[in-house]
Amino acid sequence: MSSHPVHPESTTRAPLDASRLKVEKNPKAGTPPPPEQLVFGQTFTDHMLVVPWTAEGGWGEPKIQAYSPLSLQPSSIIFHYAPSLFEGLKAYKNPKGEVRLFRPDMNAARMNRSAERISLPTFDGDELVKLLKKLVEIDANWVPEKEGYSLYLRPTLIGTQPSLGVGETKEALLFVIMSPVGPYYSSVVKPVALEANPERVRAWPGGTGDAKLGANYGPCILPQREAAKKGYQQNLWLFGDEHYLTEVGTMNLFVVLKNDDGSYEVVTPPLNGMILPGVTRDSVLGLLRAHESGQSPLSNLPKIHVSEREIKMQELQDAAAQGKLVEVFGAGTAAVISPVDRIGYQGKDIHVPVTSSGFGPVAEVMLNTLSAIQWGKVEHPWSVPVSK
Repeated sequence: MSSHPVHPESTTRAPLDASRLKVEKNPKAGTPPPPEQLVFGQTFTDHMLVVPWTAEGGWGEPKIQAYSPLSLQPSSIIFHYAPSLFEGLKAYKNPKGEVRLFRPDMNAARMNRSAERISLPTFDGDELVKLLKKLVEIDANWVPEKEGYSLYLRPTLIGTQPSLGVGETKEALLFVIMSPVGPYYSSVVKPVALEANPERVRAWPGGTGDAKLGANYGPCILPQREAAKKGYQQNLWLFGDEHYLTEVGTMNLFVVLKNDDGSYEVVTPPLNGMILPGVTRDSVLGLLRAHESGQSPLSNLPKIHVSEREIKMQELQDAAAQGKLVEVFGAGTAAVISPVDRIGYQGKDIHVPVTSSGFGPVAEVMLNTLSAIQWGKVEHPWSVPVSK
């Protein structure tokens, strides 16, 4: 079953087809650096995947080639109107030497939704996953074997038509590069402090907040820099006069509240068009709902109720004042789970509890459970072998 339907008008053009793949090995293949020297996004593997697309012919021949510069005209619309989207996922090598991807079908499906939003071409998601597996297999020696390390994949799709007219592109390029990365946390977990500034908005109804577009990220740099000057590592994005919580930095947001009976309510904002449907977010919700229903109980977690609902800063303040704020954390591909210990809002700090580990009780269980699945320490359908 395809991860995403192909546009009807695309059926007369060539579809994305992994069976057409051509491989040109890099004659200058290098040696991966020691894992301890890795800096996120600074080192890249020997090979990349490129697939051109045209409105007339559809998807061209997929090609794995040496990692190298792209050649684009200065008039390419990517430089002028930003038709650009990307994904982020990881490959993991378990103690047996097996390399696995974590839920790549989810990334392919979201990539298609993002493409539809900005009129870039869509594709059969299953075919993209096949190509990703082959690319990782070729550069498998770049997947770090040290525990906590992984290989980050960055599938990207851009409009490339040379034109200064604003309109649907007739040329596009899908490419995938890969970067070995270290663990987000060193031996000591440092919870992050957030600034909640209602004057800065990440997304709005009817906008593009639910698509993973390059244009969504550049405007976030200045607010983060401003927050850093005040001693905060990231932004807690708010929306509207009611100051609804939406996302934390570039991650999805979770708030854990204590009920009167001692159980927990785990709250995350709903997918209302302003929230990116994160793969890690969906995974956290899946694990928590399985625990809530009793289908797959998680150790060290009390009774919980999972809520996808709106939550305002006033509710967060009240919960903190009443001792009912258990924890706040972000969920995303890079860190998986990122705990929060302080939120600056309207000139005052809201202090968020963390345990001696640096996490709250739910966040720590989520990190440990997801990590075990991602590295293939436990069998789970979300962990997909690259080769069989």
